Amino acid sequence: MSAVTIRPAYSMWSQYNRRLRDVVAAMNREQLAIRPSPERWPIWATVGHTACQRVFWLCDFAGEPGAETTPFTNAVYDCPGDDDLEHVLSVPQLVEALDSSFHIVEACLDRWTVDSLAEEIRRPEWDGSWVQSRGAVIQRVFAHDIYHCAELNETLGIAGLPQMELWD
Repeated sequence: MSAVTIRPAYSMWSQYNRRLRDVVAAMNREQLAIRPSPERWPIWATVGHTACQRVFWLCDFAGEPGAETTPFTNAVYDCPGDDDLEHVLSVPQLVEALDSSFHIVEACLDRWTVDSLAEEIRRPEWDGSWVQSRGAVIQRVFAHDIYHCAELNETLGIAGLPQMELWD
């Protein structure tokens, strides 16, 4: 078995998280309330949802430790956007959510190995069909982060605000 961790495959993820965090940290309450269209979530809910889904997939589904160090100790049933649009998250709360949930991501990047990515994770207690490989879980979390970074950029662009630059 190889002891090579998966961090090199996701070497830019910490930069993407930092850029997302920095954009959110510079926002005010009015900017957090911006919606790209009336039927879509405000920025605060999209960012909170992004952080919460990290906890859901890595802790609740994959069994990794750390959920208790985040604001999302019940991510299965209580994520911003998905389950809660009434408890508006502030800039400091969103920054903490991004930081604390990314600590879990980083632990996985440092602990999971290339060989472990093929391992199946089963959660039959949810409905019997919840089976994913460890590799599919980490890819899903990464793709989900990038998807919502792009969505945030779309929203910022619509509002005439500076967009997040992931790659410079």
